[in-house]
Amino acid sequence: MLPSLFICHGSPMMAVEESDYTEFLKETGARFRPKAIVIFSAHWEAGAVTVSFAEGPLPTIYDFGGFPDELYRMTYPAPGSPEIAAKVEEKFLAHGIDTHRDPERGLDHGSWVFLRHMYPNADIPVVTISVNPFLPAAQQIVIGEALRGLGAEGILVIGSGTTVHNFNEIKWKQEHAEPWADEFDQWIADKVVHRDTEALANYERLAPHARRAVPRAEHFVPLLLAYGSSSGEVKPRALFEGFQMGTFSLLCMEM
Repeated sequence: MLPSLFICHGSPMMAVEESDYTEFLKETGARFRPKAIVIFSAHWEAGAVTVSFAEGPLPTIYDFGGFPDELYRMTYPAPGSPEIAAKVEEKFLAHGIDTHRDPERGLDHGSWVFLRHMYPNADIPVVTISVNPFLPAAQQIVIGEALRGLGAEGILVIGSGTTVHNFNEIKWKQEHAEPWADEFDQWIADKVVHRDTEALANYERLAPHARRAVPRAEHFVPLLLAYGSSSGEVKPRALFEGFQMGTFSLLCMEM
């Protein structure tokens, strides 16, 4: 039984960095050897749930600008899997969730930046799924619930995003959290650990500093999607806690 994970994908620069966090990613990859990986990526937004049916090797998407040239030379040519994508699609449809197919979608930096540390050989099939940040939190959890059971089949479901993601209050060289950001993160982690679904579904109203921590929801909802997909048989826990630039969380969860 594989758990579901929420992984912070961080800045594109993480692809070339060596740090405590990238070491954590390597160690996490060594813990799990899935037959396939399914990722809800914060960097793929669509109005309807859209599943990548690309066969691969998947193209590397450079959805960022102004970074060193070496980042644009990097590739992560993981295979796709239309077979796994069809299984994902079937589960969504069985739960009354309409889906679209994308036959060409590659891996955006919400996927390949952390995967190159977890699985550097790029030899595990990857299927990505879009997010819609405008749906209510409760509906995000329901969408995730459609994928329950994939962990029992050896498929690792990952929500890729960032819980606290506030560009407007960056402290460029600050490695510790702003107090309000840490308070929000700790609240979210506690509700996940205790499987308080009602509180998570109402985080915008109940969590401290929610509007400040999540000015736009695209990086936060992958946590709710991964939470929904978890089997309930794994005791949730925080795998990594930390901050960059004061207002960018590195929180990762196992669920």
